Amino acid sequence: MNQRLIIVLPTYNEAANIAGILADLNQAVPEAAIMVVDDNSPDGTAKIVQDLQGRYPKLRLYSRAGKEGLGKAYIDAFQKVLAEEAYDWVLMMDADFSHDPKYIPQMLSVSDNFDCVIGSRYCVGGATAGWEWWRQILSKFGNLYCRVVTGLPINDCTGGFNLMRVSVLGRLNFNVIDLSGYAFIMELKYSLFKAGTRFQEIPIIFHNRRGGESKLSNHIIGEGIIAPWKMIIRKK
Repeated sequence: MNQRLIIVLPTYNEAANIAGILADLNQAVPEAAIMVVDDNSPDGTAKIVQDLQGRYPKLRLYSRAGKEGLGKAYIDAFQKVLAEEAYDWVLMMDADFSHDPKYIPQMLSVSDNFDCVIGSRYCVGGATAGWEWWRQILSKFGNLYCRVVTGLPINDCTGGFNLMRVSVLGRLNFNVIDLSGYAFIMELKYSLFKAGTRFQEIPIIFHNRRGGESKLSNHIIGEGIIAPWKMIIRKK
């Protein structure tokens, strides 16, 4: 596939991971542009990215004023990508090695007939590795709950490893998406679904983060419980 790809990596305190994930990305998809969206990480993540820009000519740093959550970071980045009109595909993924860059060529290879390719933990062949039992149950129940409430035709509603056509992203109204964390990813996929998006899932092994601290919190879990109902009410 000879279409233009940009990878969006939101970061907050990912100094332990950012150099390694950028090296792996440049090995897996050297033709791709990469935009690191950093929320003023106090651990110096942005400085590491700046130092690596000489090594990786297609690496960009978008520094935001402060921590506003995953949803805001992605929306700001998507709007920049849409305004530039320079890319055909945008890939969203975590910067902590939860999402292995080795899957990206496969995601691209099946994308011709689809608008969104999901690196899925919950389709046949997918799995998680290194999670506590309670987190596995929480995630599986959360995805089942989201599918039942919203009717989303996918198995992994909360996973953040997603390849999307930029033209399809352009159909969405980001002004009405105000959720964060995993709830933002749910709402993004629900908005894509309502916009007529053609989905495809490929199995991945999702690994626990290598370095740094988990961003999972009680607020994120609580927001995920009410998010499907908010999404439906908003669309009506």
